[in-house]
Amino acid sequence: MTTPHETGATAGPRPGGPRRRGVRRGTGVRGGAPLPLLVPALIGLAFLVLPLVALLLRAPWRSMPELLTSTEVWQALELSLICATAATAVSMVIGVPLAWLLARVEFPGRGLVRALVTLPLVLPPVVGGVALLTALGRNGVVGQWLDAWFGITLPFTTAGVIVAEAFVAMPFLVISVEGTLRAADPRYEEAATTLGASRFTAFRRVTLPLIAPGIAAGAVLAWARALGEFGATITFAGNFPGRTQTMPLAVYLALQQDPEAAVALSLVLLAVSIAVLAGLRDRWMTAS
Repeated sequence: MTTPHETGATAGPRPGGPRRRGVRRGTGVRGGAPLPLLVPALIGLAFLVLPLVALLLRAPWRSMPELLTSTEVWQALELSLICATAATAVSMVIGVPLAWLLARVEFPGRGLVRALVTLPLVLPPVVGGVALLTALGRNGVVGQWLDAWFGITLPFTTAGVIVAEAFVAMPFLVISVEGTLRAADPRYEEAATTLGASRFTAFRRVTLPLIAPGIAAGAVLAWARALGEFGATITFAGNFPGRTQTMPLAVYLALQQDPEAAVALSLVLLAVSIAVLAGLRDRWMTAS
């Protein structure tokens, strides 16, 4: 009878023989980055960060208090905050039900409706302002009847600013809430309806608490987008100080007359944007 030593079959690696290196599993790539990837990556980072750094370097820090305490700046800031908040509220009232409809109800042409809802995301803001004028202007498709029947005129008013901002900001809310609804388990709603609750009661008592984080994230994004809206606002509502002149419009006007004031106002909007990113950090930017 032969033994394993005699046949050369061994249970383990031979002494002095080559050993296999264990493959380390992981999601990251170890080692240095290849130069063809590292160089364009650094260029892209510089392209995005350099303008913001330049804004901080050229900021008139000494005269900043004087520039930011003028009456025109506070009027523009107050109007921006009020209009952005009102536009976000409008977006939530009509956007959350729209997101629920797209996520929960099967109907013909749902893909087309979703595309139309997200169209303002890619539509040039000025084109959006022109579209609002043709629809809600004094001689618009709907605006002429609003003026004739109710005496309501939206263009070049504060209400027009809210309408323009809601038009460009609501898609952010709808997309966020729809994604949250698709991720939520619909069996909770079905269980509520089998227990006798109506569809609206199930939505109000069961669905809304489940999707509250998605609504909050979408509302923050919509508010930030409304605060920074420029093209549709100036086209549909104009640029009247104290009535329709928001912060982005004030920055544009100050850039032509006082560049230092434009930089100071830009820093205010930059601070708001950073605050928005900080608010969404736990939802989108936390590494697993």
